[in-house]
Amino acid sequence: MDRDFDDPDYDYAASIAGRAVRSMAEQRIAPTPTNFAIWYQYYAGSQDDLRNAIDLLIDHNRPFDARTNQDLFETYIAPQVSASVVDTSERLHALMGAAKEFLATAIADNHSQMQAISQVADQGKAGVDPKALVAQLMNELARAATRATRLEAGFEEKTRELDVIRDSLSKSEERARTDTLTGLANRRALDEFLRKAQTTAEWGEPLSVLLLDIDHFKTFNDNFGHGVGDQVLRLMAKVLREKVRQQDLPARYGGEELIAVLPDADLPACAETAERIRRALAECKITRRSTGEVLPSITVSIGVAQYRPGETIADLIERCDRALYLAKGGGRNRVVTERELDRAEAAG
Repeated sequence: MDRDFDDPDYDYAASIAGRAVRSMAEQRIAPTPTNFAIWYQYYAGSQDDLRNAIDLLIDHNRPFDARTNQDLFETYIAPQVSASVVDTSERLHALMGAAKEFLATAIADNHSQMQAISQVADQGKAGVDPKALVAQLMNELARAATRATRLEAGFEEKTRELDVIRDSLSKSEERARTDTLTGLANRRALDEFLRKAQTTAEWGEPLSVLLLDIDHFKTFNDNFGHGVGDQVLRLMAKVLREKVRQQDLPARYGGEELIAVLPDADLPACAETAERIRRALAECKITRRSTGEVLPSITVSIGVAQYRPGETIADLIERCDRALYLAKGGGRNRVVTERELDRAEAAG
């Protein structure tokens, strides 16, 4: 059932709101306005990307903590009501109005100029002194050149304004696809990239994914605070970005989990990349900015899986997630691939 989110009928809105509140209670999600907006949209069914993201989190038993809720809101809800979009629309409307005025002026000037030249021609036929006609014609052409110069200057100014708007739109689109904390791609950008990569993978090109999670991150946050935890996440994002290839997509998957999608990379190649990332992070020294204190080392566990033609992206990530948790259960600070996962599950 398709409905307008902003103006539904009462019974429909009440039904959606009730389902949203019940789900928030089941997930132990604080009933704030922003969280309610997420779940109302989820049950309204107006955003497939939001529904897919929440379904994945539920399927993988991910907690809807404050950071995850904020990510969902910034990625899928906030862009709909962005004031910058309204401002850009108003500026574009003003520019179009100015362009119409310029064109109307140019048409009127051309008409006036043609009339003036026609009058000069008529005077020439009537035997008026040629010197006077030449002077009159030169004067009229000079006025036309002046008008054209003014119009050109006006057009150049509006073109510059249009370039500013185009740049603003480009930056807004980039912000809508970027996680605010880590600077990596967010879930929206990740979903788009995966859909395109899946199409290529169905043609026979390999596609692999690595999913990494900080070991004992909750304990680290409890001991040193969320500000330091955020610093660690930014460090992880930096290392991940540096260790993958230009054609790969590093992204924030949720909470303290990061993900990298590696098109045209098979399982061994992806596992090798994951191992480089793991070693680089284990060697990092983290200093508390406020005190200069060197903090305990942070390690990560990483799961790696390769796409199997015909499966869904959810299947791929779920297998990668199971490999990640096998790494956690095997002592942490290690990389586990789906092959090791298959052996472990076959054994028992």
